[in-house]
Amino acid sequence: MPASPRPSLLGTHLPSFYCPLERDLVHPEAKQVEVRAIAWLDDFGIYPDPVERAWGLATHSTDFSCRIIPGGNVEAVLLFTEWNYWANAVDDWQDSGSDEVGTGAVVEHGARLLRTIEDPGASVLPDGPMTRALLDLVRRTHAMLTPYQLRRFVEGTRDWLLGAAWRAAQAEAGTMPTLNDFVAMGPLANGTRFSLTWSDVARGDRLPAEVLCSPALTALTDAAGFVVSADNDLFSYDKDDHLEPREVNLVNVLAQQENCSPAAAVPLAVALRDRVLVLFMTLRAQLEGGPDSPDGPDGPAGADGELRRHLAALGHYVAGSIAWQTRAPRYASPRNRYELPLAEARFAVRYADAPSVDGTGPPPGLPALASWWQRLRE
Repeated sequence: MPASPRPSLLGTHLPSFYCPLERDLVHPEAKQVEVRAIAWLDDFGIYPDPVERAWGLATHSTDFSCRIIPGGNVEAVLLFTEWNYWANAVDDWQDSGSDEVGTGAVVEHGARLLRTIEDPGASVLPDGPMTRALLDLVRRTHAMLTPYQLRRFVEGTRDWLLGAAWRAAQAEAGTMPTLNDFVAMGPLANGTRFSLTWSDVARGDRLPAEVLCSPALTALTDAAGFVVSADNDLFSYDKDDHLEPREVNLVNVLAQQENCSPAAAVPLAVALRDRVLVLFMTLRAQLEGGPDSPDGPDGPAGADGELRRHLAALGHYVAGSIAWQTRAPRYASPRNRYELPLAEARFAVRYADAPSVDGTGPPPGLPALASWWQRLRE
């Protein structure tokens, strides 16, 4: 890709990514999904002009959807893809830095969005292309998901909107949160459960609530969300580096805590991310269990087929997110540097053979993460 018109504060290269998971999987119907999703976007007029359309498509939401769900029902993957294009349009509004987009506006819109998903007849959003597209998404989602799946999806959406509101409040106050506060609340904006619900829907799996909500699987899901959020903070850093006050992300939080530059904070972010990924791999293996493993307090020793597929899906979520962000012009040719996205923009990503840290225990001074390690059997 051409040299950026403005250098990155993180340096000339992204760090190597430790990812001992199956990589480069993609849904076999990805091309069909992309064609149909773009037609849906155009039918509803989501983007007001060709420039906004170009930046909307630069999210590569189809690639994201089809990499974290590399198999399963194509109609479910299509609906999830359309949700992602729609949600990225909302995300761009939230991150625009406009004076109109304060905490109050983000909270107000989020509350109305949630009520619309739960009750599309509530009529609490103004008419327009975005609302009409949303109502179509909600109608089809209600028809496809079971009541419990719909509840999970609503909760995942609430996570996303709550995290976005918290970040907006920090920016509005001109404060950078502590590292412990950030790792506890920042990754909510990632909408991990928003995405993972669709992974189960596409496979047709219906894990019981006592399994999905068990302490160990909850910790594993949160750990996956943290890793994906940390990776996104690295890939998307340049996209928001023009904002004042600085964007609330892992790199900037660490830079303030350590009184260092963003570039010097990158190895610290990678070390924390790698430590959590090691926990993720260990805890996932524990939950997969085996016929000779003793039962533990968090569930059965051996995972059945549905649980094994769910655990595999968590790995697809982590690895697929890296592969998607590597190829997304939204990040590789960001809007604050280019008038239009560069279609072939890419990151030259390297994969590390080992984590960047030797420690396997919980990181010191971060009680917000400590409970995840408690789920590991002695």
